[in-house]
Amino acid sequence: MKYQPKYETSIEGRKIWVFDNLCSPEESGVIAMNLENSPFVRSEVARPDTAAFRHFVLNLNANQLSALPVYYRSLEAVLGVTGIRYKAYRAYCNLASYGDMLFTHTDCLPESKELTVLMYACHKWDVEWGGETMFYNREDDCVYACTPKPGRVVIFDGAIKHVGRPPNRVCYASRFTLAFKLEVDASN
Repeated sequence: MKYQPKYETSIEGRKIWVFDNLCSPEESGVIAMNLENSPFVRSEVARPDTAAFRHFVLNLNANQLSALPVYYRSLEAVLGVTGIRYKAYRAYCNLASYGDMLFTHTDCLPESKELTVLMYACHKWDVEWGGETMFYNREDDCVYACTPKPGRVVIFDGAIKHVGRPPNRVCYASRFTLAFKLEVDASN
């Protein structure tokens, strides 16, 4: 397998893989620089019951997605760990800053075979800044946390309850996470 996960775990039989070799820190910095000047809108909601608390999102079109080498490397990594070809049905970037309120959610129904890819786009990230992606079991206990790092990619079963925590007060940088929502590629 060309791309090996640095970490691999599961929550109640649903997989999570963390890769540090799909996007270089330099490439991540370039992506972050471009995102810093992008027109984010506060329109994204985690769940219907939290609709009053919208967060910033930038939706990507097919041309923007196809211009990201990390997308193709992520698909290759998914094929390597699952043996199944996937394709994106949605791509976007979340922006979170200190003081934002983000809520736990799932990205798909439990019976779905969808995966989510998150790439942390940043020049640098300090562990004291927070911003972890937290993963929960059925009892709402956090049983896994993924630390943001430049270019780190976490791929997981979209039915796992999770949340991206906003940065801590000492962080003046935005937390950008590119997200690719994947479904099985029926054309293969």
